[in-house]
Amino acid sequence: MPAILLDKPFNPWDEIQAFQQDQLQSGHYGATTSFVGTMRDFNIDDSVSHMTLEHYPAMTQHFLDKLCLQCNERYALDDCLIIHRFGDIRPGEPIVLTAAWSAHRAPSFDACRFLMEELKSHAPFWKKEITENGERWVHNDQKSDEQ
Repeated sequence: MPAILLDKPFNPWDEIQAFQQDQLQSGHYGATTSFVGTMRDFNIDDSVSHMTLEHYPAMTQHFLDKLCLQCNERYALDDCLIIHRFGDIRPGEPIVLTAAWSAHRAPSFDACRFLMEELKSHAPFWKKEITENGERWVHNDQKSDEQ
């Protein structure tokens, strides 16, 4: 149940395949569900050229690790995976990957949604967007088209 923080781009599909080969017992799980969030070039009616995600490494790692444990227990998963970027991110680059493996599809789907909702609502990241009108910090309570 790893939670991985990365400061460089990653390929979500390669990460899923590597995790399955290295960490899971082939034939034990019947469902794999994943979600990949990528950076858009717009938000809140503005063009966004890039963004910076900041975090406190120990606090964020602790939160993500705890979230994985909680998710595995709540949904009786074989395992789950979170990979989250920080630092400078460009449009089209993956920001976050969540994946869940279970015997059946329902727990796997539910787990991925749970992980993303918790990450979006509670993860200790701070997002600064760079737009044509300057820089701005984006808060969870701001209206955006992500909902």
